Amino acid sequence: MKKVNLFIAVCVAILLSGLFAFQSANRFADDFLKQLGISKTDADQKIAGSFLWGSLDQQGVRNARNIAVGNRAAVASSLLAYVKKYVASPAFIKEYNEMREKAKPELFVPQTPDDMQKDMITQGKKGIADMEESVKKADPSMKPMFEKMLADLKKQQVANEDPNNKQIAAYRKNYPQFQKDAEAGNQRLLKEWETKYPVNHMLFVKTRLQQFLDETKDIDFDAELIEKNGVKYFVNKNYEQKGNRWKMAFRAGKPVIETARKFTENWMTEIK
Repeated sequence: MKKVNLFIAVCVAILLSGLFAFQSANRFADDFLKQLGISKTDADQKIAGSFLWGSLDQQGVRNARNIAVGNRAAVASSLLAYVKKYVASPAFIKEYNEMREKAKPELFVPQTPDDMQKDMITQGKKGIADMEESVKKADPSMKPMFEKMLADLKKQQVANEDPNNKQIAAYRKNYPQFQKDAEAGNQRLLKEWETKYPVNHMLFVKTRLQQFLDETKDIDFDAELIEKNGVKYFVNKNYEQKGNRWKMAFRAGKPVIETARKFTENWMTEIK
């Protein structure tokens, strides 16, 4: 296991998508951000990117590894408080709503019988025009073949323009059912979208918080490690199979994760 940047470990471990924190007092926020070696602007950008999109950007975090182990729980608390405030800010809500709108499913509207026939006629006319050009340019030996194809297209166009076209008639007969099926499908897609991206952005936040609690409920902080070629590995092979988030939480350490879990549990009770 390689060493991990404390800032990144806390970000992943705390909210799995990189939630940070925000303190109402700017001076306090500046102090703890300075400890991490990151500006408020960069921190805010990382919050939005990691929380909303699941990305994790550790660039620009210079000092996190130098924070004493005994101070890491305090930094985690500051980070969490920073997040809680930031996700309620207009800037974060704006980004969430933009993401939500982009994720909105495109609804399917079946073509009407009249529009379908109009398209058939339009495409038929284009096909005839293109084939007429081909006839004009055709080699004498190939011209009869193109003329036959042109005649077939014109015959098909007569059928396309027929008010009693059988294909259109069959489609028209089934069109009401097509509309019902499309509406049912659209409603299902919208429901799934609204569940995943609720109007109340805090419900989206809550799913991230629950994900964190689920991912960190069984961290074995006493797991033994062995070093090979400068890289640390778990002695327990099963732990080596764990996901990166589990390992990040392990690296963040018990004080950080326990602090984060308690904060998260309390926070979740406030979100309705």
